[in-house]
Amino acid sequence: MGVFQGRDLRKITGGKKSEFRGKRKFEIGSQPTETKVHTEDVREKARGLGGNIKIRLTYAGYANVLNPDDGTAKKVKILEVLESPANREYARRGILVKGSVIRTELGKAVITSRPGQDGTINAILIRK
Repeated sequence: MGVFQGRDLRKITGGKKSEFRGKRKFEIGSQPTETKVHTEDVREKARGLGGNIKIRLTYAGYANVLNPDDGTAKKVKILEVLESPANREYARRGILVKGSVIRTELGKAVITSRPGQDGTINAILIRK
């Protein structure tokens, strides 16, 4: 099911504007990809505007974690979502978004990528 992302058909006061044209195909958006913690990574392809392909990460088991002390990066398992600045409910439901604090095998890390848009999870370790 699409999400309409065109013009608002209501005035600021709440009154209805008269339509001068119908909805357009290019104004259709999509539901947000709520990437969940899982045992393995599951990706799906989505068609974007102009026929471009967008890789969506629907389930994530691993993250590319950068250690800022020595500059090395490792692929490590995600154990749980600790907190999420976007929505408190996301942490409870185990949904991964940019800015979420996750617990990994190396320790706490902050997600720096957008899993629903990029198709990967990149994170930086939090120094103690």
